[in-house]
Amino acid sequence: MKKFGPILLCSLLSAILAVFIYKSFEKPAKVIYRNSPVPTYANTNKDNIGRGPMQRPFISSSPTNFTDAASVVSPSVVNIKAIETLDYTFWGSNNSNGSYTGSGVMISPEGYIVTNNHVIEEGDEYEVTLNDKRKFEAKLVGKDPATDLALLKVDGEEAFRSAIFGNSDSLRVGEWVLAVGNPFNLESTVTAGIVSAKGRNIDILKDQYSIESFIQTDAAVNPGNSGGALVNTNGELVGINTAIITRTGRYEGYSFAIPINLVQKIISDLRDFGVVQRGMLGIGIENITADLAQDLSLPKVEGIHINRIEEKGAAEDAGLKVGDVILKVNGYKTRTIPELQEQVAMYSPGNSMKIEFIRSGKQRKVTVILKNEMKNTELVILDEKNYSVLEDLGFECRALSEEEQKRLKVDGIMVKSVFRGSRIARTNMDPGFIITKINDKKVTDLESFVSYIEETDKKIMLEGVYEHFEGDYFYAFKK
Repeated sequence: MKKFGPILLCSLLSAILAVFIYKSFEKPAKVIYRNSPVPTYANTNKDNIGRGPMQRPFISSSPTNFTDAASVVSPSVVNIKAIETLDYTFWGSNNSNGSYTGSGVMISPEGYIVTNNHVIEEGDEYEVTLNDKRKFEAKLVGKDPATDLALLKVDGEEAFRSAIFGNSDSLRVGEWVLAVGNPFNLESTVTAGIVSAKGRNIDILKDQYSIESFIQTDAAVNPGNSGGALVNTNGELVGINTAIITRTGRYEGYSFAIPINLVQKIISDLRDFGVVQRGMLGIGIENITADLAQDLSLPKVEGIHINRIEEKGAAEDAGLKVGDVILKVNGYKTRTIPELQEQVAMYSPGNSMKIEFIRSGKQRKVTVILKNEMKNTELVILDEKNYSVLEDLGFECRALSEEEQKRLKVDGIMVKSVFRGSRIARTNMDPGFIITKINDKKVTDLESFVSYIEETDKKIMLEGVYEHFEGDYFYAFKK
């Protein structure tokens, strides 16, 4: 043991000396402290009561900066003044004018502007003021009362600053959006809110083929902002602001916008054809209720119930039947009527769409070729004569289809839409009115009806019926 003592002592001293020498020559280490980008929190609720399944710790909301989005879209939002020339004489003067203002969005460098139909419908001259205060006279390209959209065109020497289109189908409830308008020439006004709901129907459009599938937001939109832009936080156009629900006439927390995917279809048709090419399924529909879902043995209370099939319509040709429940159109769920209307409205006569539906408890698929209102697949040609004469009075009409004539057992023409503030509107006529007589003369076709109105200088009395109301109705007006 004595022999090993000195050896152990020498080993210990050698180790200490080696450590001392190493520390003498080693450079000091740099220690960098980094703050974790995601804070962690202690889980004190071991049972997760009221919290649901635990997820990894995360920041629920990142800071939101709206300035970039506002700067992107503001130059493309314009002010629109619709001027109505009053053609009556009062105290020797016939130069009195009325004017109505709203907003619009420049959607192409060539000068096309989309706005609401109700912004321009009572005017016959249009003045557009850009964000930089330049003013232009605009011409009306076309309008669609069924969706409350209109298309104007201005001409300039340079390309115009246009909005960037987004995808309204990708919008999610709870997402931030901005409402941008140009009311009363105050330059662009920007308000922010979130998407409160999608596919809203508020029953404000009075047209035989009205389509209401609004984006609901809580962004402040006042009357002068109608026709303005709804954009996401990237500054992409996702809707056209259209309406508010109010009891005071001012903003009260509910505003509604037309989805931009639907807007694109409508304005493309107005630009290319002057009239909307509206594809139709040819069905009568209703929303699924809890009682109806139980009667039909449906797994969920959603879908569109077919309660009527039009003869020679697209649905009949495809084999759809009364009692079928539509679940999807081209892969998009159609839980409510507005969602179905929005999807169908994006297609033209002759286009095909795939429909998923339930029949007798089994899920099926079918391809439908859409038709127009006359039950064929041809594109509609705008009748300039019909359009101009009836527009002056304030309504649109069309011929009855063979199926309608057979079902209603009448000859005549149907009123498609009535323009607000027009002579026809003041008679309280509603869309869907079937005109059977004009000044006690039978109406058999649209062409002779228009010719009679053009040639007569008498007071006009229209007689007719409504499909779902008994009795004859009469409407009188001066030409």
